[in-house]
Amino acid sequence: MANEVTTAPQDTRKPAFWYGLPVGYMSLDLLPPAERLMEIVNQFRGLPEQERDEADRALRLYAGIISLLNTNRVQECALGMHPDDAGGFTTSVFTVSTLPTSGSAKLVVAGLAGSAADSPDEGMRPLELPCGLGFLSEKRSPAPRSSRHPERSDAASSHIWQGTVAVAAPSAPELIVLQMVTPDLDSADDYRNILLGIARTLTFTDPARAMAAADEDREPEAPTGAAAAMRNDFG
Repeated sequence: MANEVTTAPQDTRKPAFWYGLPVGYMSLDLLPPAERLMEIVNQFRGLPEQERDEADRALRLYAGIISLLNTNRVQECALGMHPDDAGGFTTSVFTVSTLPTSGSAKLVVAGLAGSAADSPDEGMRPLELPCGLGFLSEKRSPAPRSSRHPERSDAASSHIWQGTVAVAAPSAPELIVLQMVTPDLDSADDYRNILLGIARTLTFTDPARAMAAADEDREPEAPTGAAAAMRNDFG
């Protein structure tokens, strides 16, 4: 069964939508409490000078990444690692963000879905999801090059696969954007399926409330809606 994840805009942090995150993904803490940061700083102070400098750079990098994610309205960032057929591991990054629109988000999605249907060769296609109409976009892009070790960027790892699913929020002028990125181009089909599986579990109805309502008048029956989608996609 997938882990239950609740996510909301950064200003309220109240759950506005829910989705299932499959096994193999670890979420980053995008709002680490001040007490936790002070605990890390105090631990760094006890390290030898050289190790303390390295740890300080790592902490600054982490803080910079968290700041960048929050600035771009990222609500979830999860790192994925899965075994491959060669005995190693494939990696990916999954993010969920909200994107404001100037008008109706549903009209924006409908327009993009229509464009996707008219131009299937451009890596876009419309999606019929349990939570509503959406669209899928995918592309291969040049991978970011390391500024410290540019010699490590070879031809084999110079591109990444990026998949994006967008759905209109039902009561706000914004899009819910789910994105999957991996440098393993050979596993793009697998990661597309994971992304679509997560998208099928996306719901704007609190699962806890839905379960409580079902408990009031429960009869043996198969799960439906988001619960069924989550079970079908993640087991």
